[in-house]
Amino acid sequence: MFYDRFVMLCESRGVSPSRAAIDAGLSKSTVTKWKRSPDARPTGNVIEKLTRYFGVSVAELLGEEGPEPQKVSDSDLKFALFGGSGDITDEMYNEVLSFAAFVKEREAAKKRKE
Repeated sequence: MFYDRFVMLCESRGVSPSRAAIDAGLSKSTVTKWKRSPDARPTGNVIEKLTRYFGVSVAELLGEEGPEPQKVSDSDLKFALFGGSGDITDEMYNEVLSFAAFVKEREAAKKRKE
């Protein structure tokens, strides 16, 4: 049911379904339609507005399963981050991972404030 997915996305953003609809440029009655009709799903322009608002793909918005993400090994990640340099210490690698976690949390905090 799309409505359940929509509510879950709203909760992850810390907003009510009505507030999310208004902020995304939709009417509250659209949300009511999804809630009352289990088979109702957004289409076209509404999907575009919601993916932009939530910052998710169409597949994520609609709760469709995609291919399983590939696991990346630490050595592959080190190669990608440091250009194959062999002089990478665990301390350097952990610092990069910590910074990436910091940036991810900072961006999530910005979205929660919006």
